Amino acid sequence: MTFEYRQVLLKAAGVSLTLGKNVVLRDLDMEIRDCYRPGCITGQIVGLLGPSGIGKTRLFRILSGIDKPDAGSVLIGEKGVPVERGMVGVVAQNYPLFEHRTVAGNLELAARAAGLDRAAASEKAASFLKRFGLEDRADLYPCQLSGGQRQRVAIAQQFLCSEHFVLMDEPFSGLDLIAVEQVCKMIAEVANSDELNTMIVVTHDIPAAVTVADTIWLLGRDRDEHGNIIPGAKLKKSYNLAEMGLAWREGISETREFMEVVHEIRTAFPSL
Repeated sequence: MTFEYRQVLLKAAGVSLTLGKNVVLRDLDMEIRDCYRPGCITGQIVGLLGPSGIGKTRLFRILSGIDKPDAGSVLIGEKGVPVERGMVGVVAQNYPLFEHRTVAGNLELAARAAGLDRAAASEKAASFLKRFGLEDRADLYPCQLSGGQRQRVAIAQQFLCSEHFVLMDEPFSGLDLIAVEQVCKMIAEVANSDELNTMIVVTHDIPAAVTVADTIWLLGRDRDEHGNIIPGAKLKKSYNLAEMGLAWREGISETREFMEVVHEIRTAFPSL
């Protein structure tokens, strides 16, 4: 499968965070580049994995511009602009929507928040309804939607605000296997609707992350010469699933290579 990496779309350099006396993140370096495939529109999907309490949520908040690190920087877009709150969309676990507004109304409000006037906001919301397969849900209220439909609306809403960058927090939480497969397909479909779209998925679900992502970031901590943990999570390993032939393939979860990667990550967790 032919592909090449082009410009940097997101770069974190030297990101560190201490809360009280607790070192949470230490010298984190990571980047996402535009992955280009001739004849295809290919967005970027990164799965962020690590044991509970390792600092995934704190990194999530820093990458989205909600929180600032003590040291280091996060730059986004082709121009490498320092991230600020509102520049990156955030889809929380419960897919929060304005319950008193229709689906179209929720999207129009997001477009207005992004600086468009009423007419332009209405036009862009309509285009996103079509792009996200929500045209027949435009006049419904959130309480009339299924969980999958709410999630789709929430993602569309965040892309309206941020244009190309969205972070998702535990999108597979509490779902059965069939629902997980549907969410994986939806995330891939949304990411691949624009060449510059970039989605970072924070999850505990290792198989789902490997299924949907083209890159896996594994957070963990270093140990000293005596085996003692050095406080502060770092990027311990990055899996380039595209180069491994594990991206953009149907039925990938049934392959031996997929199972080997999932097993390797699971085995690494206790030492992270």
